Amino acid sequence: MQEVHVQPLTELSPEVNVTNLLLDRVAATGAEPLFMVQRGANWVDVTAQDFLRDVKRLAMRLVKDGLKAGDKVAIISRTRYEWALAEEAIWFAGGISVPIYETSSPFQIEWILRDSGARIVFAENHELRAHVRQAVAQLGEEVITHMFEGSSSANSQLIPSAGLHKLLVDEQQVDDQLLEARRSSMKLDDVATMVYTSGTTGRPKGCNMTHANFALVAHNLAAHMLDILGDKRRTLMFLPLAHVLARAVQQTCIHGGTILAHSNSTATLVEDMAAVKPGFLLAVPRVFEKIRTTALSKAEEGGKAELFLKAEQCAIEVSKIRDARARGQKARMPLGLRLRFALFNKVLYPKLRAVFGGECGYAISGASALNEDLAHFFRGAGVQLVEGYGLTETTAPATVNQAANTRVGTVGRPIPGTSVKIADDGEVLIKGIGVFAGYHENPAATAQAFDEDGYFKTGDTGVLDDAGFLKITGRKKELIVTAGGKNVSPGPLEEMIRAGRIAAQCVLVGDNRPFIAALISLDPEELLLWAKAKGLGNLSLEEAAQNQQVLQEIQSYVDTANLTVSKAESVRKFVVLPVEFTEDSGHLTSTLKLKRQEVIKDYAQEIDNLYQR
Repeated sequence: MQEVHVQPLTELSPEVNVTNLLLDRVAATGAEPLFMVQRGANWVDVTAQDFLRDVKRLAMRLVKDGLKAGDKVAIISRTRYEWALAEEAIWFAGGISVPIYETSSPFQIEWILRDSGARIVFAENHELRAHVRQAVAQLGEEVITHMFEGSSSANSQLIPSAGLHKLLVDEQQVDDQLLEARRSSMKLDDVATMVYTSGTTGRPKGCNMTHANFALVAHNLAAHMLDILGDKRRTLMFLPLAHVLARAVQQTCIHGGTILAHSNSTATLVEDMAAVKPGFLLAVPRVFEKIRTTALSKAEEGGKAELFLKAEQCAIEVSKIRDARARGQKARMPLGLRLRFALFNKVLYPKLRAVFGGECGYAISGASALNEDLAHFFRGAGVQLVEGYGLTETTAPATVNQAANTRVGTVGRPIPGTSVKIADDGEVLIKGIGVFAGYHENPAATAQAFDEDGYFKTGDTGVLDDAGFLKITGRKKELIVTAGGKNVSPGPLEEMIRAGRIAAQCVLVGDNRPFIAALISLDPEELLLWAKAKGLGNLSLEEAAQNQQVLQEIQSYVDTANLTVSKAESVRKFVVLPVEFTEDSGHLTSTLKLKRQEVIKDYAQEIDNLYQR
């Protein structure tokens, strides 16, 4: 059995809780910016002192309205400053936050409210409040709903939404003694938030995340990732704050001295990055894939596609040499490569870095597998993608690469205070500061989630190398066993095919079948640009699914992926589906993870057709 243990860098008194991160920030740099908040076309600073003041005012309102210590309060909103304010106020009032994705249906909202017991909800706007009201009608119980947005108010100084501003009590009405008693009543082992799993299989379960989970991860991760997070460095948060990864990093930033900004729309992400100029980003692989393909499309439009591809290959080669050296291998960088790299680093790579705002040296990638060539490309071009790994149940980051200690293709070593071991069947097991306290009112599921030594069973398979770096090899439950008895982990092949320019999603099938096949969906945006460059006009998804040039392009992705596996594991046949997998179609979760079983169920006929003689 492989295993690695990393001792914690920081331990905390059992009497503190996650709100101490903010109090410590105020004590250290209270008059300096903690947030950058967008107000119209401008971004304005909010100091740590100002944020704490409004946290207390909102917390006092919750207490006045009857919130008791231990009560649950739900938040349904896009990522924005008010999200952070509301959650911090819930904690100061002694409550427990319950995040809900803004894309959730009334049926899903109703289940979370029913299961969690939350009877106060912060909703972003009228539309989401309407969804909450539909859910409440099904629930049949009284629920108080507050909105972040409302009619404009001349009295709103720091809060950009007048709706939330109306909830803030006057500063003179804040009972500091009462509020401090509430805030400090929550101890390190108490539940801070109840995060519902994404529900790729079955009904979502509420994960009890403690104050210790967030506070200890923040302290240890900030010290562990100091080169990336940096004191007074800016970041732009655009992942859903309903996801535990975004909030774990947000609390780490509050502790570590980072200045936080929020972007709630991918449509304005590039403009927001240009305004904020983040020093690092937190994102998922799909964001980097889109940036890369968008850059290629622009190069094609300017007749410079060949130059872009040469620059990309140069960056990949340079990064691979750096990676080999980091592993202790001897790797020479030829003079010709050095000269090409120097040229591209003057004329092309700066344009790519400018997309990130011009000052972004690092990006933390999580939530799904990162293509190795993509990681090498961005690192060679000057934005180092640092891949990490974790689950909701581990407060997200359980392992992560470091700026100066990275092995591309792995998800890094365990963060301080964390142990990782590989079970005899290959499953990744985790114990440590981020592991949750169990599923809400579900002792059976909790018992099944841990082994006899108290390690959380992730359901992922992986290996540890000689230096303790973890490589994820697949999902234990997704293992495909062909009719010939060959065990195939679909993840790596799917990820390689999905990295193809016009491919969006890939699902491998073949359980109890004679060979491996694939269902592939297309990216509508990239298809449009690619088809235009090929002189094919505006292809619909239905037309593209039957177009020979499209099929040849997809075949090239499959052929490339097949080079990495044995013949028995290779994809023999595929079908391009004339649809886009989305949350609305029921095939993606709120975190854009593929619901594999839903796809297999809905396209059973297409799968059967692949195996007809």
